[in-house]
Amino acid sequence: MEIFDVIDQLEDLIENSFTLPIFHKTMIDKEDFMELLSDIRLRLPEDLKKAKWVTEQRTTIMEEAHKEAAEIIRGAEEQTKQLVEEHEITKKAYDQANEVLANAQKNAREIRLGARQYADDVLANIETRLSNLVSEIHTGREELRK
Repeated sequence: MEIFDVIDQLEDLIENSFTLPIFHKTMIDKEDFMELLSDIRLRLPEDLKKAKWVTEQRTTIMEEAHKEAAEIIRGAEEQTKQLVEEHEITKKAYDQANEVLANAQKNAREIRLGARQYADDVLANIETRLSNLVSEIHTGREELRK
């Protein structure tokens, strides 16, 4: 069960509880409420683990992109050296090496930006979900204090 399912249950508990019409106060079963809060506490670490995993994946993707770019650059440098040795195609070799190098840098940059954007989107989503949860808990606590 996801944390949002528990929050839905918490809302149902509050909405379906006995309401004192004159005072506009709701009486809820403390045991049920505490059990749902406990479920929320148990599930929060899982969401945080997921966020950590996303961050680690982003780092792994970026490291792989750097390695791939370095290999492409190394290959381009080797190819350039070989072509320079051949007198008639020196200019062509420089052009190709520069193109390969530019493509490698472009690919590495795109992979980095994509990984960062993905991680940022996931973390923003988790942040929003956690913020909503904290807001709902705060609202629930305020209702309990009334």
